Amino acid sequence: MKASETALAGIAARANAVDRHGGDLSADIAALSEIGWLAAGLPCAAGGKGWGCEAAGALSAFDALRALGRANLSVARLFEGHLNAIKLLVLYGSPPLREDIFAEIREGLLLGVWGADDPDAPLRAETANDAVKLSGAKRFASGLGLVGKAVVTAAGADGPQLLLVPTSDSERADPATWRMGGMRATQSGRYDLTGLKVGTKSLLGEPGDYLREPHFEGGIWRYCAAHLGAAEGIYEDMRDMLARQGRDGDPHQQRRIAGGAVAVETARLWLLRAATEVEADNALADKATLSLLAREVTDRNCRTVMEQAESALGMAAHVEGSRIERACRDLRLFLKQAAPDAKLARAAEALTGRAVLVEHL
Repeated sequence: MKASETALAGIAARANAVDRHGGDLSADIAALSEIGWLAAGLPCAAGGKGWGCEAAGALSAFDALRALGRANLSVARLFEGHLNAIKLLVLYGSPPLREDIFAEIREGLLLGVWGADDPDAPLRAETANDAVKLSGAKRFASGLGLVGKAVVTAAGADGPQLLLVPTSDSERADPATWRMGGMRATQSGRYDLTGLKVGTKSLLGEPGDYLREPHFEGGIWRYCAAHLGAAEGIYEDMRDMLARQGRDGDPHQQRRIAGGAVAVETARLWLLRAATEVEADNALADKATLSLLAREVTDRNCRTVMEQAESALGMAAHVEGSRIERACRDLRLFLKQAAPDAKLARAAEALTGRAVLVEHL
């Protein structure tokens, strides 16, 4: 068995035990580091495989995120944030900063991207004398206690400014604010950055760079790949359970088996195109529309798979502690990430403005 298969099997085996508030994913992150997946997100020239940051690594990143989505969606969430952070460093980080952080990643550093402000204390950054002083806090910050450094956004008149900040101070972290029924093990919560000072070296790009396409909305194919992996696992559990029970010959169940297969494959094909074209060298900003549409397709088809599995299996799909129950609970919450209605509206606006079929995007 390959090292990656062994690691994924271990992550899947631990998933029930860590499915709680305060669940510890440190063994899972250590396993990803040991098999080289944390470093795989680095550019090839830096000893990585370009997963999610170079055209040649897009498909491997896609498959890795799917595999983690099947094993444990909470781990997939943290890994996706790590790849996202590396991508932002590649795009906007200074060479000295990249060199330092890439070395830490090769030693096991997990990165994150924390964009959501605490509405009562939005993050602000003041620059003076080659230092940046922060005030405010982030909420929904995934990976508290595991993420060693995070890319954060500080609001400004010219758009959000990206910074890379240390996030290992447990006194600043408050995981108690995360009381969701799904994605419990992500150790999400509030992180207070008030009073923290970093050097100007930690600034990534210029204000507004974060929103540049095709890498802002275009990059959502990554977390959609994790969604798809979870849906594939739910589908396989449904199909295999029906077969074991000798119910796979029932015409109603056959309709669900075939419908679920169509659903996951439809999402896979849409996401495959989005990942390939968004991550292509010199991709145009308009390619972000592909990811926005692929997100909508993924959302609909993931929900289809969950509904079919629950109809097919009845109460068996709701047994607490089963993989299918946990995966459905986590996936329903994860699908709510980052204002899906607004993303659909942006896709519709782009389609109206271009007045072309999706084939020609």
